[in-house]
Amino acid sequence: VIDKDAMRYAFPPATPVSLPVAGTDAAFPVRRVYCVGKNYALHVKEMGGDGRQPPFFFGKPADALVPGGGDVAYPPQTVNLQHEVELVWP
Repeated sequence: VIDKDAMRYAFPPATPVSLPVAGTDAAFPVRRVYCVGKNYALHVKEMGGDGRQPPFFFGKPADALVPGGGDVAYPPQTVNLQHEVELVWP
């Protein structure tokens, strides 16, 4: 067992990432985000694809989450920012 109170960090650790659980005052801790790409045919065609490639899986870090109403940080010279939503459930 590690005594966390006795541990000294070189710099402060990141705040744990969590999302609110609808209808409760609880929070859901998030460690990993699993995603599926090219699974929506209309969007694949909008982005110039022909729809013949199968969907693929990829991951995002938990700190990439932006709960509803949050600000999405991106470089100021961005000219084509694509909106994307991932659904999370237990």
